[in-house]
Amino acid sequence: MDYEAIIVTDKDQKIIWVNDGFSEMTGYSTQFAINKTPRFLQGNQTKEATKNRIRFNIKQHKPFSEVIVNHRKDGTTYKCKVNIIPLYHNQTTHYIAFEKQIA
Repeated sequence: MDYEAIIVTDKDQKIIWVNDGFSEMTGYSTQFAINKTPRFLQGNQTKEATKNRIRFNIKQHKPFSEVIVNHRKDGTTYKCKVNIIPLYHNQTTHYIAFEKQIA
């Protein structure tokens, strides 16, 4: 799997861990990201339809991929391909997202 950033969230999508690639890609520190949802990366150029598809797919508790426009700490935008996988133990307990900036 080709990726730059890895994000692990709890079942409520609150970030519990990110790798160094996340900080390099977004400009946000690990400490800043912890306990936030990845929605803090969204902004005025993030399409509502994309956000709705992500919410729908998370509720399905099945792996999926999506391309989203996110915003870095400095305000610049980037397209990000995300592969989100729910983790189970009798029910969804966490999500892991593998992310890569795309052109």
